[in-house]
Amino acid sequence: MSVDVDVAGPHGTDRSESERLRERIARVLERARERTAALTAAVPESDLVAQHSPLMSPLVWDLAHIGNQEELWLVRDAGGREPVRPDLDQLYDAFRHARADRPALPLLDPARAQAYVATVRRKTWDVLAEHPLRGTRLAEDGFVFGMVAQHEQQHDETMLATHQLRVGAPALSAPPAPAARVPVSGEIAIPAGEFTMGTSTDPWALDNERPAHRVHLPAFAIDAAPVTNAQYERFIADGGYQRTELWSARGWAHRTEAGLNAPQFWECHGNSWWRRAFGVLTPVDPQQPVLHVCWFEAQAYATWAGKRLPTEPEWEKAARFDPVTGGSRRYPWGESEPSAATANLGQRHLEPAGVGAYPAGATPTGIHQLIGDVWEWTASDFTPYPGFHAFPYREYSQVFFGGDYKVLRGGSFGTDEVACRATFRNWDHPIRRQIFAGFRLARDLSPHELERADS
Repeated sequence: MSVDVDVAGPHGTDRSESERLRERIARVLERARERTAALTAAVPESDLVAQHSPLMSPLVWDLAHIGNQEELWLVRDAGGREPVRPDLDQLYDAFRHARADRPALPLLDPARAQAYVATVRRKTWDVLAEHPLRGTRLAEDGFVFGMVAQHEQQHDETMLATHQLRVGAPALSAPPAPAARVPVSGEIAIPAGEFTMGTSTDPWALDNERPAHRVHLPAFAIDAAPVTNAQYERFIADGGYQRTELWSARGWAHRTEAGLNAPQFWECHGNSWWRRAFGVLTPVDPQQPVLHVCWFEAQAYATWAGKRLPTEPEWEKAARFDPVTGGSRRYPWGESEPSAATANLGQRHLEPAGVGAYPAGATPTGIHQLIGDVWEWTASDFTPYPGFHAFPYREYSQVFFGGDYKVLRGGSFGTDEVACRATFRNWDHPIRRQIFAGFRLARDLSPHELERADS
């Protein structure tokens, strides 16, 4: 679909700058809507209204919720226009109704939900054509439009996870992810010192990524790649799910109660492991990063391997620190936006790529695939940065601080680039496995290694 947006800059703004920004906003909004449409058109109405897991909403709820958030922020707030459907506000308020309860609500049926989001989007194009994209913090650099695009893409990834939980004939297809292009193994030593964590300048960064602040870390080592399926299979074969000493008390209690014995969606046939992905059963690819493991599984594996999960500051320093300039990059490879050469993002594939598939996306120090493929669990709880201020509403981040949430970093194959930066923070309960999450390991350096790292 092509959108004709009037790019004339109102109120004396620079026309070329305004044009580029409006075109970018139009692109990210279109890309999100095309993905939403594909995810909902792929299945019959019966699957749209069904709840495929108590952890997830019906797909039709996500669809109308996307439209409602766009109406609230772009049509009403940014555009100052009359409400389209104010009667839907409470129905599609994510904090008012738990996911498990949403199927019982008087939801819009698929046809009405589609008509609603289409009406809202037509009004959004009118708002975009006239909006000054400046003047308030919400408007500056089109932040509110970027926020809405990120929100839709986050729900698209949630809907993709719902598709993975769905039972039935395959509904989605994509070309296979690339295999390794270069060998990647071992670990990278990161020297001690300060770095800038978070951002105060990225115009579309969300509140929990702000403000930028200096963090000092001792030297540490971090794996050059995420843990692969082959590595995780060795943990299983060595009795990793039966050895109490590898698990925390909470982790072992959850493992026992949930009956965990392998990553979610893995099946053992004979002497080999297979994985069911979006309705298709295939042999587990040994070179791909392991995914659909919870934080407790990642922690147990780390103990078995004699290492640990990286802290959130360690992960970000590994991903952003430029050893030449001492500055912090926007992405592991530099400042340029992600591309098909640097990261597996945007549902381009329906699986992680083989370790070593994106050498152009590696850090200068040689750490691979920090962006895309699988969300990576960290050791850290989800807490605010020093100087944090909720913006533009408390319910995006602030209400989750201090809860039972662990931070994930880096994005997955189901994350769109608009919602993925090296500063972007995701979080979830440590028992969650339906998300596209894996991990990599880190460790402290020995005194001898510290001497070498500091020299």
